[in-house]
Amino acid sequence: MPKLFVLLSYAIHTLTAARQAYTPDCIWRNRDHFFSGTDAIIDFLTRKWEKEKEYRLRKELFAFGDDKIAVQFWYEFKDAQSGKWTRCYGLEDWTFAEDGKMRKRQMSGNNIEISEAERWFKEGVDVNSVDISEAHW
Repeated sequence: MPKLFVLLSYAIHTLTAARQAYTPDCIWRNRDHFFSGTDAIIDFLTRKWEKEKEYRLRKELFAFGDDKIAVQFWYEFKDAQSGKWTRCYGLEDWTFAEDGKMRKRQMSGNNIEISEAERWFKEGVDVNSVDISEAHW
C-alpha cells in the first residue's frame, strides 16, 4: 500500500484528498513547523497553497522499507505577494499505518529564489521529463 501513496501524493492538491490520505492523529514536521492531526494539516496546506501559486512538483522514490518511504523532491512556485519564483529542494520521509494512510511525515527543504528563465517546470512541461542532474540531488 505505501507504494500507492507515492503515486497518490502527486494528486494531493485538494483538501478533500489530503483529509483522506492521513490518519486523524498524523504527526507532521514541515521544516520548522511541528503539528499533528488532520485539521492542523488542512490548515497548514490552506495557508501554503494561498502563498505558493503555479505550484509544480516532482517527487522520486529515494528509499523504502517496511512501513516507511523516503522521497526526494523539487518544486517551483510563484510567491503570491512578491511574484518571485522559488524552487525548493528537499527530502521527505513518510511512515504508514496498517490501513495504508500516512501516520507521520517529516519534510526538510531549502528554498532558492530563481528567475523565470531558470524554471524547470514551466507550464506545459511534464515535470517527470525534466533532466535533473546529479548536481541537484
